[in-house]
Amino acid sequence: MIVKKFVPCIYLYHQHAVKSLTDTTIVETDPLRLVHLYNENNADELIVFDMSEEDAEHEEALDMIKDICASAEMDVIGAGNIKRMEDVKKLLYAGCKKAVLDYEKESNLSITEEVSLKFGKDKILLSYNDPQILSDNKEMIEKYVSSMILMNPHKIRETEQLLSLPFYVQINQIALNKLMEIFAYPNVSGVTGNTINENYKEILALKKLCRENGIQVETFEAAYKWDDFKKNSDGMVPVVVQDYRTLEVLMVAYMNEEAYNQTLALGKMTYYSRSRQELWLKGATSGHYQYVKSLTADCDMDTILAKVSQVGVACHTGSKSCFFNEITKKDYEEADNPLQVFEEVLDVIKDRKIHPKEGSYTNYLFDKGIDKILKKLGEEATEIVIAAKNPNANEVKYEISDFLYHMMVLMVEKDVSWEEITTELANR
Repeated sequence: MIVKKFVPCIYLYHQHAVKSLTDTTIVETDPLRLVHLYNENNADELIVFDMSEEDAEHEEALDMIKDICASAEMDVIGAGNIKRMEDVKKLLYAGCKKAVLDYEKESNLSITEEVSLKFGKDKILLSYNDPQILSDNKEMIEKYVSSMILMNPHKIRETEQLLSLPFYVQINQIALNKLMEIFAYPNVSGVTGNTINENYKEILALKKLCRENGIQVETFEAAYKWDDFKKNSDGMVPVVVQDYRTLEVLMVAYMNEEAYNQTLALGKMTYYSRSRQELWLKGATSGHYQYVKSLTADCDMDTILAKVSQVGVACHTGSKSCFFNEITKKDYEEADNPLQVFEEVLDVIKDRKIHPKEGSYTNYLFDKGIDKILKKLGEEATEIVIAAKNPNANEVKYEISDFLYHMMVLMVEKDVSWEEITTELANR
């Protein structure tokens, strides 16, 4: 059975969110504000339609899409303004999990096989108005496309009869109770459009209604019931909270049964405040929500480890983590964390650019400009190749270190972070 999804969309035009693909009335000047609202209200995915026309405007739109992907707690699907394979690549590199080919454009049909083979079938969707296009290209679509977006909600039945692929339906106006009828179609995997955009606050209630009607929706399915845990004398279970990216321990709190069940229902960490004697949705007041990535019980089933995406800071003092009061410490050398080393070196290079130091080689490179930086980077790359022919591996280490330093100078010059690089590698 296909899991049904509630998928808001952003129609991105001149850096603003507008009403629709045919109506450029601004509904929100800051699209990131919409992203945060969709995060908070349990949207399952987000589609961004890039409505730009000129190349410069397209590049600005990609920058915004990159920011949207970084802020979204759900997968982002990129659509619009695709003319060639390079445009699909840019959307995926901006952080979109998938890209949509507009089958109203002949050029998008012609690149289907190429982009599918290059990036993987699971990354490619198509959008269409007339199901006839599906009939005309059925073999290609089944081979190279993973899902579809039907832009005309009156063609659901025809689509069902033509292909067995899952598809989203864009609906801009419908009574919410009619969504149950649409989700009843076996291959409809989600609803998007203004029906969801304008009713995002109802997503949680609509999911509940779906479940009551036997329709499977996106939720956290727990392998353990509350009764499976060993509780403390207060009937609660301690929860250790980690940042899912850095694995930094952020805080420790407690759950009772209600907090546990609400955490699963909302996908946001909810605790029981022992001091206030009440349920505590983390971030409800501060906006510093903790979005659940995983919950794991320990071997004794008496403690929960939560890995979360932390918005803002975890501690009420304004610190990222609650653990900062050092009690005692033995004199020892901390093991080098590779990413931390990279971050520290990058921070030094950033500081050199902001606060130049006389005689600094780094400042010499910045002063000479991008061409000099690129020249040095090329020279260091060649040195790695030469060193690799030497049986002594130490030469390779030295040259790679030189290359990485110059690469980080380039990263600072082009305002690229290590997090962006590691995210891109992970996406691949």
